[in-house]
Amino acid sequence: MYTQSVQALIDELGRLPGIGPKSAQRVAFYLLKIDQTDALRLAESITAARLNSTWCRICFNISDSEKCEICRDPKRDQSIICVVEEPKDIVAIEKTREYNGLYHVLQGSLSPMDGVGPDQIRVKELLIRLGNEKVKEVILCTNPNLEGEATAMYISRLLAPTGISATRIASGLPVGGDLEYADELTLGRALEGRRPI
Repeated sequence: MYTQSVQALIDELGRLPGIGPKSAQRVAFYLLKIDQTDALRLAESITAARLNSTWCRICFNISDSEKCEICRDPKRDQSIICVVEEPKDIVAIEKTREYNGLYHVLQGSLSPMDGVGPDQIRVKELLIRLGNEKVKEVILCTNPNLEGEATAMYISRLLAPTGISATRIASGLPVGGDLEYADELTLGRALEGRRPI
């Protein structure tokens, strides 16, 4: 129906997360309509990001050098490591300006149904790192879903014999939310995580 090159573009766009066949088609035709300079700039930025980005050898965050910007910063608190699933989680935490420690990116979470076990994420690297550094606390900041909870529990069990404190981020009701619309699990977590005021 389409030319071979247009169909190839649609197919490649359709492989992106969150882009279905219709969205891929819309994006492809948008790219065909825009000025050639803009299309080439997009292609060059994709190529440059792919060629110049690597994983930090310490925390496995995205970096443009052997060590990421956070691992190179001597002002960061070296005694705390926040464990996250993906590099984008670091961005979310950094926006809060509430955390000044280091990070460790697992690059996924445990999901036996999808064949993802401890060997497919960066748990072993975390344990090696904890053996080499003077860490007092590990904050388990995985997503509050089944896979994230399983990952946090697994890591906390591994940390128990080390004497390193393992903490979990709180979860519960969002600010501005109404109790009547909260599900039982969220409301239960909010009650468990209550604190004095």
